[in-house]
Amino acid sequence: MLAKRVYDALPYPGRVIAATLRGFQLQRNRYDRTTPLLVREALQRDAWSADQWEDWRSQALARSLLLASKLPFYAEQGLGSSRLSEWPVVRKEDLRADTASFSASKQRGWIHEHTSGSTGTPLSLHWSRKASVLWYALVEARLRRWHGVSRHTRWAILGGQLVAPANQRRPPYWVWNAAARQLYLSSYHLAPDTVAAYLEAMRAHRVEYLLAYPSAAAALASFALDAGTEVAATAPGLKVVVTNAEPLSPAQRSKISTVFDCPTRDSYGLAELVAAASECEEGRLHLWPEVGFLEVLDDDDQPVEAGQPGRLVATGLLNDAMALVRYDTGDEITLAPPDERCACGRGLPLVRELRGRSDDVLETPDGRQVGRLDPVFKHDFPIHEAQIVQTALDRVVARVVPARGFDSRTKESIRRQIEERMGPLVRVEVEEVDELTRGPSGKLRAVVKQLDTPSQS
Repeated sequence: MLAKRVYDALPYPGRVIAATLRGFQLQRNRYDRTTPLLVREALQRDAWSADQWEDWRSQALARSLLLASKLPFYAEQGLGSSRLSEWPVVRKEDLRADTASFSASKQRGWIHEHTSGSTGTPLSLHWSRKASVLWYALVEARLRRWHGVSRHTRWAILGGQLVAPANQRRPPYWVWNAAARQLYLSSYHLAPDTVAAYLEAMRAHRVEYLLAYPSAAAALASFALDAGTEVAATAPGLKVVVTNAEPLSPAQRSKISTVFDCPTRDSYGLAELVAAASECEEGRLHLWPEVGFLEVLDDDDQPVEAGQPGRLVATGLLNDAMALVRYDTGDEITLAPPDERCACGRGLPLVRELRGRSDDVLETPDGRQVGRLDPVFKHDFPIHEAQIVQTALDRVVARVVPARGFDSRTKESIRRQIEERMGPLVRVEVEEVDELTRGPSGKLRAVVKQLDTPSQS
């Protein structure tokens, strides 16, 4: 929190320096001299046949199961069998309860990652540097190269980091990260009266593609259209908009592509490093087999029939710092038959439908739309799970199920984190509850908008 206060107090050039220094650190964790070769090899594998992938994955799976069998969570159960079906399905609750039991002995160079999870449940994860380099080589190959851009291309990201205080009412609502050639745009300051500044910043920084949450990119596009042709005309000509972290609706895709005059391509990935997918130029979603061995199971943990929807359960193949076998991602997937081919010519497995979390986008009294509030729970708060509910334009309630160690300081920290994102016009309350209400599917929406009438308090 001290670092955040210091950053907020810096003039814009100081923020650029801070962001760039952090960018250099991330670049070292993500890329090395092997990256160009790894990217070329990934692109070559795109043309593999189903039989080639089957041979490769069976060997990778055997290595992952051998590693996992030596870790406490699995070793205590005597899981040394090579038959995947004999291993138990691991829930997020298992991982959250004892992360260390899924991890190899601590080694230098481990990267500590956090995710709020698909239900607002915080998870603390470990990546090896090797896994990080492999992962970002795949990102380079299939999120960028497929669409004519690279990690050396100037780009923008519309994300959930607080790169400008939420109560800031004048631009810049962004920061330039020179190390990554990245313009980081705050998703918390989007509003009808700020859209022109966002578009001008993208144009001035000569960005060629945008990575964004669908809700944020759609809000940016919608505000531009509502502002009129003069503002919309200032949108930079991008090569592609890549969306992640939320489901992309047809309406969002159409609006984003219209404003930025380029294709909008969806992607899917998990910080747990067990599954990933991205769209090709034909608009089909392709799995990344190198990341995980996937199963589609019903509610009784039995395989569903081919072409039927089911729970996405994945075994990680990349990360030698943390082994996750038959990990229930919390998402629903429908795979295409193995013999179904895409017109793009790639042999990567196809996804017919993928249903992940769909959080509501909250509103503020000053017209901003705030999406992806779940980064609040990427901190190591002592909570079991949480849900953010907006009950009025100027009132938000964070409902949390406390864990051991939860106290008034934790409560105030959560409140302050949300307030920083929603701004001073919104009253934030933190409510301790014994459990959270789930929907008919059994899933928990992390962010919910329940507006009846605006509060007058």
